[in-house]
Amino acid sequence: MKITVKLYASLADHLPAGTKGNEAEIEVADDATPAQVIATLGLPEKMCHLVLLNGIYVEPSARHTATFEDGDALAMWPPVAGG
Repeated sequence: MKITVKLYASLADHLPAGTKGNEAEIEVADDATPAQVIATLGLPEKMCHLVLLNGIYVEPSARHTATFEDGDALAMWPPVAGG
């Protein structure tokens, strides 16, 4: 099945080659989880601070059990600091 992955800030460097902008459509297994997508893209797990599945926050403990449906969107941001 296909999902859209959107990576922001420094995470965008991990998108597949030839990707334009900050998102890519990728093929995943029917039983894929956000944690598997993070590993497949070579993202440092600690850098995936905010993970949203179709706009809904996925807690770190649920990243190994949440699953996708065809056409879902997975968005991720690294930790940010401000002042």
